[in-house]
Order: sequence, then structure tokens, then C-alpha cells
Amino acid sequence: MTERRAVLRTCAALLVACLSVLATARPATAEKLDLSGYVETFTEEFKSLDLSAWGPGTRWIAHTPWHGDFGDATFIDPGPFGPFSLTPDGLRITATKLPDGRWTSGLICSMDRDGPGQKGFAQKYGYFEMRAKLPEGPGTWPAFWLIGIDKAKSSAEIDVVEFYGHDPRFFHAVEHIWVGGRDRYGRDRMMEVTPHLLSADYNTFGVRITPDTTTFFLNRESFWVTPTPPEYKQPMYVLANLALGGGWPVKDLHSPAFMDISAIRVFQSKAALQSDPDHAGP
Repeated sequence: MTERRAVLRTCAALLVACLSVLATARPATAEKLDLSGYVETFTEEFKSLDLSAWGPGTRWIAHTPWHGDFGDATFIDPGPFGPFSLTPDGLRITATKLPDGRWTSGLICSMDRDGPGQKGFAQKYGYFEMRAKLPEGPGTWPAFWLIGIDKAKSSAEIDVVEFYGHDPRFFHAVEHIWVGGRDRYGRDRMMEVTPHLLSADYNTFGVRITPDTTTFFLNRESFWVTPTPPEYKQPMYVLANLALGGGWPVKDLHSPAFMDISAIRVFQSKAALQSDPDHAGP
């Protein structure tokens, strides 16, 4: 979910009509998620806003730990005129078009920096989920994603959900391993849903990572299972954002646009905690 992603998506946009016939249906043997063998290790229901620009000492920061924006909106700091607000349902991220034509929006991240001295939440394996209502519209690009803390040789990324608001019939789940600025993994599952389902109400987007498999869920029902690559066998931190663009024009998007998040939760298996308490995150 970096600036290079927008370049790749610009090319991918030309292929969407063809891709729509691939990997869009839930498998006949979809799994209903059972969390009875899990413990909740991270709970955020946004009853208050524990967020700052860069920390320290807050649960969330408002930028990527590697100081990199992406897309056609600038991620700005929290504050009276910032993109973050609380509603009775949770967190609202607002994308706004300024008088000069530029857009601003918001991102939250559970880790304050990359490399030595980093502080925040990350977890190896387990189940990660976000319950959210996603905005439609030409150029909206909300996402919930994970990044591995070890970037010595590569950058591991799991996009639990990417939604391109120009076409409310689909969302994407994507797996990346970035090496030298190139995605050497690049697995993409396009999931077909009832039109407007993701914007009309809240839905839950999740991923379960185990040593063997990585499984993606919509409303706690699986739709994609992949082998877990070695690069995903590490603690991963959490990001959520309302980006714009991603290869799609924003000139016809009406301002403001809203992404509403009611909860972000992380779970760890009881077996993993018994064998290694560090699996629960910091």
C-alpha cells in the first residue's frame, strides 16, 4: 500500500473487466470462523480517540511508520480540523477536498516507527479483523492491512480488504512481498458481493494467519485460503485508512467522503499463547 501500488493499480485498472470473471465466488466449502479456541489480544471500539501524529504514548499514529503517503489524498494529523472524529458507532475518517483542489484524508497505524525502538502493537499469527462501512464513489480507496515488522530483506504486506469505490460489486484481498521496490508475490483475490453491501451497512473483514495457511474472511466466513509464505511468519502491525485514487481518477468524487470503523480486533489461539506468550504482542 505504498506509492508504487498506485502505479501498479493504474495498469491493473485496464484489466478489471477481464479479471471480474476470476476468483469472485465464495468456495462451496466456506468455513464459518470459530474463535472458541482464541483469546482477544487487541480490542479497539473507538469509544475515545487514542491517536497522535507520531506518538509516543498513543495507541495509534496518523501516518505510516516509514513516513510514506500514497494515493491522491494527503494523510494529515489529528486535530480540530483533522480527518478523525468519533460517532456513536465509532471512528469516522473523512476525506475532504480543499478549495485549491487538493484532498486530505486519514490513516491509523498501531506501530509508531519501523526499526529499532519501535513501540506499538504487532502480533505473530492469529486472527485480525475490522468492522467497517466503506465509502462508494469514483476514486475512494479504503483499506485494512497488515505489515511485518522485519524489513531487513523484504516488506511483508497483507491487504485484508481494498475497496475501489467506483465499482461497489467487488473488493480485493491482496498478498504482497516487496523486495527492492518490486512485488515478487502479488496474489490478488477479487471478491464479488451484493452491490452496495459494503457501503450500506457495517461488514467485518478478517484474516487468520497460521504457520501453514492464511485465510481471508468476510463477515467471519472464509472466501480465500493460501499457503503462508515464510515472510508472513513474523509479528505484523495494523493499519486502516481512507485513501483516494489507487489508479482511479478522483475528479468526479464528491466531498466529503466517509469511512466508518466500529471496531478493530485481534485474536490469538490459546495453543499459541501456551507455547509462546510473546505471540500475544507487546
